[in-house]
Amino acid sequence: MQLQFALQEIDREATKQAVEGVLEKYRMYSLQLCLDKLPSVTANYSLMPGSKGSASSAVEKAAIDNVTYEIEREKYLQWIIRAVNRLNYQERSIVITRYLNEEELFDYEVYTKLNMSERQYYRIKSRVFYKLAFALRIEVYKDGVAL
Repeated sequence: MQLQFALQEIDREATKQAVEGVLEKYRMYSLQLCLDKLPSVTANYSLMPGSKGSASSAVEKAAIDNVTYEIEREKYLQWIIRAVNRLNYQERSIVITRYLNEEELFDYEVYTKLNMSERQYYRIKSRVFYKLAFALRIEVYKDGVAL
């Protein structure tokens, strides 16, 4: 008896957009050194005692928010880095040069900089989107449901 798998069809454009969105968010997060949410300096008085286990002042709340944000930001950056590091050298070069550097380059600048032909560049780039989508588990299927 032979096993059969029913693979769903991937929505190419939606998957590409999902991956590009994730990579753009990475670029924005990597530009932020630290988020400084400044606390309110206006005095606030209350006759009600503060609840235990929660921030009682604006300074405490701002500090907790900053730490929480930094933890989430660092997790996100590491998530992307682990996925990109699973790519081969050429694929990784394209992703890093095109999407993860501070400077935004056009495709023609990237393939010129990497000494690739235009055809080779776009062939590898299209393959990279699928690899990253599966590595990050953000692939989009035609019917909208993942297996």
